[in-house]
Amino acid sequence: MAQTLFEKLWQSHVVRDFGSGSALVYIDRIFLHERTGSVALKSLEETGRSVRNPEQVFGTMDHIIDTLPDRSDVTLMPSGTSFITAMRNGCKWAGIKLFDINDADQGIAHVISPEKAIVLPGLTLVCPDSHTCSQGAFGALVWGIGSSEAEHALATSCLRVSKPKTMRVTLEGSVLLGTSAKDIILHLIANIGAAGGRGYAIEFCGDAIGAMDMEARMTLCNMAVELSAFTAIIAPDEKTIAYLKGREYAPKDTAWTHATTYWASLVSDAEAMFDAEITLDVSSIGEMVSWGTSPEHSCSVEGIVPFSDSFTDVSKKTSYEKARTYMDVKQGQRLKEIQIDSAFIGSCTNGRLADLRAAATILKGHKIAPHVKAICVPGSMQVKADAEAEGLDKIFIAAGVEWRLPGCSMCFYAGGESFGKKVRVISTTNRNFENRQGPGTRTHIASPATVAASAIMGRVASVRDLKK
Repeated sequence: MAQTLFEKLWQSHVVRDFGSGSALVYIDRIFLHERTGSVALKSLEETGRSVRNPEQVFGTMDHIIDTLPDRSDVTLMPSGTSFITAMRNGCKWAGIKLFDINDADQGIAHVISPEKAIVLPGLTLVCPDSHTCSQGAFGALVWGIGSSEAEHALATSCLRVSKPKTMRVTLEGSVLLGTSAKDIILHLIANIGAAGGRGYAIEFCGDAIGAMDMEARMTLCNMAVELSAFTAIIAPDEKTIAYLKGREYAPKDTAWTHATTYWASLVSDAEAMFDAEITLDVSSIGEMVSWGTSPEHSCSVEGIVPFSDSFTDVSKKTSYEKARTYMDVKQGQRLKEIQIDSAFIGSCTNGRLADLRAAATILKGHKIAPHVKAICVPGSMQVKADAEAEGLDKIFIAAGVEWRLPGCSMCFYAGGESFGKKVRVISTTNRNFENRQGPGTRTHIASPATVAASAIMGRVASVRDLKK
C-alpha cells in the first residue's frame, strides 16, 4: 500500500503495536533542558534506574538561565540555580553530553539540535518542550513530551504513543517579497483555528516549501503546535542534505552515502491517502501580526481588530472579549494605530541566523523609537558568533537594540526576566498567551522584519512603512 511519510517513520519505529490506536515506539534521540530534564534525571537516580542509551541523549541549559551578558548559575528566577545545578549533576551522573551555560555550543534545544545534526532524517526525537516539532523540518518524527515521559524514554528508549491521524498542508504559489514563513503559518492558524490540527501529524509540502531554506521550514514546523498538531514534518531534499553535511553528529564517509540514499526514500508515496487535506495559496499572504492572546488572533498588519459580531461561536466570542480586554485593544482599531513599548527578536521560532539577518536588513541605518526597549537574543552561541562575524551585532547595537546571550527566558516567562506588567511587546516568539512574556505583558507576534520595522516606528508597522 502507498504510505505517507509519517506512516513510514511510524512503522519503522514501532516496537509493539497494541492494536488500540497506540503503540510502543522506539526513540532514537532525546534532548533535555534544565527545567524538566533535571527533574527526570533526578527521579531516575533516586529510584535506582539508569539511562539506557546515554550516547543518544543530549542536554542544554536554555529555559531558566538569564540572557544577560554577565549571567551565571545565579539567576533572576527564584530557585533557578537549583534547576541548573541539578541538570549539571544529572548529566554527569548519567554520562550525557551537556551544552552548559557558557559553552561555545550552548543554545536553545531546537536551534542547536539541527546545528549539530543531532536531528537527522528518519529518526525519532523527543524533548520535554512543545516546540520540538520545529525539527520535523528535517524529515524526522519529533514531538514534545512531559517530564514523566522523558523519564520513561531515558530508562527504556521507548514511549507508548497514541497514533495521530495525518494531514497534508500544500503550500502553492510564489511567496511575496517581504513575506516570511512566520507570516504564512500565522495566516494558516488564523484561518483554520488554533485547534485546526488537533489529533494530526501535519506534512507540509508544495512548491513554496521547495523554495524555502531550512530556517524558514523550521519556523513553519515550529508553530504547528499552535495548531494543536501532534507534530509537523517536511520530506528531506537537497537543501536538507546540504544543511546537514559536515556537521558534528552527521554520518561520515561511507555512512553518509548510505544515509543519503535512505533519506531519498523518505517521501510520501504519490498515491498515499491523508486523513485531511488543506491547500493554501501563499501568493496573496503579506505581513501578519497578532492582536489577541492566541496565534489564532492574527490578521494582516494592514487590518483591524475584529468586531465581536464577526464571531458566531459563543466560546470564540467569549475568548475574543477576554483577549481584547487583556490586550487593551478596541473593536475596529487599526493594528497600525497600536503603540508598542518593547520589541523582541529571538526564540526557537525566529532566533536563527537567517532571522537575525532579516531584522538587521531593516534596522540598518535606522534607530529604534526613543520610547521602545528592544532586545535581540540569538538562538545559540553559534548563531551569535556567526552574526558577529557578519557584523550583525553592530547593526543591532547601533540601532539601539540590546545584544544578549542565547536562552528562552525572554520568550517563556519562568519567574525571571520579563518585559513588565502591561508592557506592549511586538515579538518574534511563537505564543502571545496571557503572561507568556511576563505577568501582564501584552505580546503581539510577528516576523523578524515586521518586529524591526515596528521598533523603528514605535508602533505596529509594516516594512513598507519605512519607505514612505
